[in-house]
Amino acid sequence: MHTLSQLRSGELLGIKRLTLSENLTQFPLEILTLKDSLEILDLSNNQLTTLPQEICALNKLQILFASNNLFRTLPEVLGQCTSLEMIGFKSNNINQVPEKSLPLKLRWLILTGNSIEQLPESLGERPRLQKLALAGNQLTSLPKNVDQLHNLELVRISANNLEQCPDQLLNLPKLAWIAFAGNPFCRSQSNHQSVPMLSATDFKLEQVLGQGASGVISQAVWQKEQTPFPQEIAVKVFKGDVTTDGYPEDELQACLKAGNHPNLIKSIAQVNEPDCLALVMNLIPRRYTNLGLPPSFKSCTRDTFPAGFRLSIDQIEKIVKQIKDVFEHLHSNKVCHGDLYAHNTLFDEQANIIFGDFGAASMYHMLNESQQVKIKQIEKRALDYFIDDLLSVCAIADSESDGFKKLRKSVSL
Repeated sequence: MHTLSQLRSGELLGIKRLTLSENLTQFPLEILTLKDSLEILDLSNNQLTTLPQEICALNKLQILFASNNLFRTLPEVLGQCTSLEMIGFKSNNINQVPEKSLPLKLRWLILTGNSIEQLPESLGERPRLQKLALAGNQLTSLPKNVDQLHNLELVRISANNLEQCPDQLLNLPKLAWIAFAGNPFCRSQSNHQSVPMLSATDFKLEQVLGQGASGVISQAVWQKEQTPFPQEIAVKVFKGDVTTDGYPEDELQACLKAGNHPNLIKSIAQVNEPDCLALVMNLIPRRYTNLGLPPSFKSCTRDTFPAGFRLSIDQIEKIVKQIKDVFEHLHSNKVCHGDLYAHNTLFDEQANIIFGDFGAASMYHMLNESQQVKIKQIEKRALDYFIDDLLSVCAIADSESDGFKKLRKSVSL
């Protein structure tokens, strides 16, 4: 985090990334003194409503974040920023996206949690677009020409007002991660009661184990003996608001519809009260760690791994066998995970895996047969990327092995 006083004193000259959050109501023109170096500008958590024409002078600017501000219109001037590739205006008041607001080099667009009803046709004219996050808006349709987005790999359209399944997305050649729950076209009338209902007073939350966009996972203890359930439990308490991936209620229902599998985190109960939505799960043994890390700005949609991280071909083959089985299990239950990644996978030294995080999951049993086939094909592409990512960290000594060659040949990318 930087300060305006640092900027004005010249202390920040030459920096590549600037973060300012000081309840700004106007864009500080002093930022222009960084035009020869600035690549990432983060103006999130301010009170901005507009951007000045002068921002175009930042000719090296590649990434702009302005989430949690007061914009009502996505600024047209963004379309004139010649190097801009990534735009993040999450949780503003945006209801207008002008035709000229999208830069030609656009690769990553985040407009989650606004009030957008319509997107411009120019969206389909941005061929480099790889990642599109539109959850939590009021979209009733998508531009017809989004079928031209041949490099689009990840899309989030959950929690909108789409009456029809956007078929123009389903044939895109590189699309691998899709989330669409919480729209009228896929609304399910059934609530899955595959696990018992409990009260939030039945357990006590203890240390936090992890948290994401949709909720917080904590270790918990029972307030009184619960004979049917294991003693060691974890509880995910959902935050209740729309997230980058959609509604928490849809995550809960998809998780329950997925059912039990040896390589999925087991759901054992749920809480569905006015002030608490939660999922009670088996506690994951401590020996499990994350298999991968989330995508970076550079990789955009592809997972990353710690420096020096390596897996043997035997480990990779075992992991792939398990994740393929999970994939078939989910789709036999008509659940598209939407976030099939190594960073959502836990593994131990014996290469046993546990797969989780259903935040982007969508049930699709209500779609027609052709659409269902395409949804599974899309997620099969994510599975191929998953395998490809693991092969990228295969031990060098195993890179010429028969197992490596067989897996490489199985990947259709």
